[in-house]
Amino acid sequence: MLTWQDVLKYANAGNPEPKNRVEKTAEQWQQELDPEVFYITRNKGTERPFSSGSCTVFEAGDYHCACCNNLLFSGDEKFNSGTGWPSFTKPAYLESIAYIGDNSHGMQRVEIVCNVCDAHLGHVFPDGPPPTGLRYCVNALSMTKA
Repeated sequence: MLTWQDVLKYANAGNPEPKNRVEKTAEQWQQELDPEVFYITRNKGTERPFSSGSCTVFEAGDYHCACCNNLLFSGDEKFNSGTGWPSFTKPAYLESIAYIGDNSHGMQRVEIVCNVCDAHLGHVFPDGPPPTGLRYCVNALSMTKA
């Protein structure tokens, strides 16, 4: 089971190898993505809290990267964190997510990105429910639900 110590190790020493890679220029992404999705995923933006109805929808299904369709999370791992962003306890697969130390905005956090295309998803925190104790706090626009 993935732990906070594992997350920190990946953020500091390197991430799991993805199954494949998708690499495009900023111009290519901008042509393909909705402007809001581009802002969040390619420019590390953040949507306003509670701006998506996705925070309160808990049903079966999978959540994929809005840029490359990489499977990120299972709906079975989604929970109501009350933070205003969709939250999950773990990724669908170890290789789904990459972790990057983030010291922006005067805080020490761990950014999560799609491990296939490097799309910014949000951040992970060590204040989630058991058994992982992790809270993957994700911008709703960075994902599509299948």
